[in-house]
Amino acid sequence: MYDFPVVVTQAKSHAGVWVVCPDVPELNSSGDTDEEALEQARDGLIRSLSLYIDNRRPIPVPSEPEPGQPVIHLPALVAAKVALWNAMQGRGMRKADLARLLGCSQAQVDRMLDLTHSSKLERIEYALRLLGKRLGVVVADKEFNKG
Repeated sequence: MYDFPVVVTQAKSHAGVWVVCPDVPELNSSGDTDEEALEQARDGLIRSLSLYIDNRRPIPVPSEPEPGQPVIHLPALVAAKVALWNAMQGRGMRKADLARLLGCSQAQVDRMLDLTHSSKLERIEYALRLLGKRLGVVVADKEFNKG
């Protein structure tokens, strides 16, 4: 669900590749090759989405990619955290509200919503369940040059 299409272009001012994401304008990444630029873009996308959480904004749902358009796939744990954040936003919930619901400290909720922190997936799944959501897993074949 959180597979973000990106636009990859050759840099004009130097040898290299530039990556932007129409759905997340905060993402700008580059590399010497397409592969390097897309890998950098994945890390940049995670950091850009963290800004949405920091600024208490819902994280955008990705648009449908055009045929052959590269896509940045979020890691499963990051996608689960994004889903939790958006579920909270949909209910007008703050981190303190979730902490009360879970019976934990706000620091624990901060770590659950930190997209770069290695949280336990079971904890995210439990929080989603309390918000009336179910976490699912989809396994698909990896497509070459799709992130």
